[in-house]
Amino acid sequence: MRKLVFITGASSGIGQALAWRCYQAGYDLALVARRVHEMQQWAEAHRLDAARYRLYAADVADVPSIVAAGQACLAQQGLPDVVVANAGISIGMDTAQHEDLAVMARTFAVNNTGLAATFHPFIAPMRLRGSGRLVGVASVAGIRGLPGHGAYCASKAGVISYCESLRGELRGSGVRVVTLAPGYIKTPLTQQNRYPMPFLMPAPVFAERALKAIEAGVSYRVIPWQMGVAAKLLRLLPDALFDRLLAGRPRKHRVSSL
Repeated sequence: MRKLVFITGASSGIGQALAWRCYQAGYDLALVARRVHEMQQWAEAHRLDAARYRLYAADVADVPSIVAAGQACLAQQGLPDVVVANAGISIGMDTAQHEDLAVMARTFAVNNTGLAATFHPFIAPMRLRGSGRLVGVASVAGIRGLPGHGAYCASKAGVISYCESLRGELRGSGVRVVTLAPGYIKTPLTQQNRYPMPFLMPAPVFAERALKAIEAGVSYRVIPWQMGVAAKLLRLLPDALFDRLLAGRPRKHRVSSL
């Protein structure tokens, strides 16, 4: 019997690359995004077997919407072996600008509450079964705050801490919580960045390494590993030196500058 993976944010980028890699590895797919038409076009372009995938329309920022998608997956395809909470947004913000407070609220709604809501329908049945993988996609940006990236960095730090908390809650249940922290991955999300992106990795390469980490059940993995080393070194820097290093660094686009 084939395994089943449930992936949010599957219409592009990391989510789409991971969906394809999982399909190649023999998984059935439960794919979730707001843009179902784009997922359908992608599935047809890749000639996916219609018996091996289902598409679910949901906005992870809308809790009833993403919970309903999870419940529909349980009813139509059964309990997944792997749930990947991948959907996320990355927008620059300036706290001095009142309209950017709404950007922060939306970022947290998608990247944090949406992640927990994605896991919610599956935790109790996975506990009952005694197995499963809950995968939270964080970022190396969650390791240290970057100017102009306050909402994104804070949200991804929240993903890391949340998944660590959930891992402790599920200890001994047979359900593994895996935190993936991508560095710079070549996707539509990063193509408009206006600053250097060291160790930029193609999405298919990331997907290959991510699936290995998921199947191994590791608790935390930075991909690529070089970014993990760089992030740890930045974490060790005294605040004064860290601040000087980032002075004048180009910032992520705000909504008004996209």
